[in-house]
This record gives sequence, C-alpha cells and structure tokens, in this order.
Amino acid sequence: MNLNATLFAQFVVFFILAVFTMKFVWPPLMNALDERAKKIADGLAAAERGKLEMAAAEKRVQAELASAHDAGQKRIGDAEKRAQAIIEEAKRTASEEAARILASARSDAEQQVSQARDALRAQVATLAVQGAEQILKREINPAAHADLLNQLKTEL
Repeated sequence: MNLNATLFAQFVVFFILAVFTMKFVWPPLMNALDERAKKIADGLAAAERGKLEMAAAEKRVQAELASAHDAGQKRIGDAEKRAQAIIEEAKRTASEEAARILASARSDAEQQVSQARDALRAQVATLAVQGAEQILKREINPAAHADLLNQLKTEL
C-alpha cells in the first residue's frame, strides 16, 4: 500500500468527519453549552438579586422594629402621662372632698355650739329667775317679765 494514498484517504476521512462534526454534532453541543452557561448566569443573577432583596428586607425589618420600638415607647409615655393625670385628678378630687367634709364639720360644730349656747342661755335665765325668786321670796311671772328675760338672755 502506498503511503501517499493512505495519507490522502485518512485526510479525506478526517475532513468528512470534521465537516460532519461541525454540521451535526458541534451546533447541538454548543447550544447545550450556551444554554448551560445561560442557566448558570441566570442562577448567579438570581442569587445576587436575592442577596440584594434580602439586604433590603433586612433594612425594612430593622426600620419596622425601630418604628415598633418607638411606638411602644410612645405608648408607655402616654400611659405614664395618663396615670399622672389620673393621680392628679384623684388628689384634686380628694382635696375637694376633704375641704367639703371639713366645711360641713365646721358648720355642724358651729350649729352645735350655737344650740349649746342657746340652751345654756335658757338655763342661765331660768336659774337667774329662780335665784331672783329666792332673793325676793316671791314668785316672778315669766310671762309678765318676758322682755326683761329676753334682754337678760341676749346679754349672756
């Protein structure tokens, strides 16, 4: 066998194989590789978007937590102010009630003192009349001397 013919035959077979491979094998292989590369790129892009969304969501969560904390502190402050207002209202009401009770007690005491003075005046007048009867040894008519007895009551 001739080396040139063998070499030429191998070259023709190699060329046919190369053309066949480039026409029928290479395009699907390149499409599969391109598709795989695209899927990988899409996956990496999705991962990057996920990281960015996660960071944004974490910022929103932190903002919401801060907002909730501020709202909680505001509610606590409002509750403390309300409690102070209720305490002040109770103190004011208690002092008004105490003043009213004290005024009522003073009024009652003044009435009792006045009644006691009136009763004491009547008793002193009666005792004075009895003493005068004893001194004069005769009976004094209280109806006849009512003006004199009233004047004596007012002086006492």
